[in-house]
Amino acid sequence: MDGVDLLLAEREIRNVVLRYCRGVDRMDQDLVRSCYHADAVDSHGTFEGGVDAFVDWVWRVLGRYSMTMHVVANMLVEVDAEYGDRARCESYGIAYHRTGDGHADGNLTTGFRFVDTFTRRAAGPAAAPEWRIARRVAVTEWARPDRLEDHWPVPAGMLRGRRDGTDPVQQGEW
Repeated sequence: MDGVDLLLAEREIRNVVLRYCRGVDRMDQDLVRSCYHADAVDSHGTFEGGVDAFVDWVWRVLGRYSMTMHVVANMLVEVDAEYGDRARCESYGIAYHRTGDGHADGNLTTGFRFVDTFTRRAAGPAAAPEWRIARRVAVTEWARPDRLEDHWPVPAGMLRGRRDGTDPVQQGEW
């Protein structure tokens, strides 16, 4: 791979990680699934298994919250320059979780890392090769409960993020 191909691979891989976060935070199952190869494996806390089982599991977990926000920080993408179809990506991040029921349990902030193996391959015979997650290991670095009394209420009339398909990013208004 030449320098331009490496840069393009890094960009595509970074976009997969960011699409995953959008999919989780907006509760878009199709978007989350599109980040993985069909035979991928995810090790995510107490869960380990395939993509469909992971999506089922994480949707049950996400259903506890009125909102989540995954913020990705440092990302190191290392493409196997010899073959060009395999890469490792380590992503650091912080995830905010809020319940909507007024209970303190479940309101937390976590520091995490995604340790991903990516491969570039076609999803079908007529499909173009694309970078997707082949293996993910989610590592929790720390967790902190958030006290409800420290939350500032969002004033009425302000546009808020949505998890039901009606968020502005899902409406194509841009």
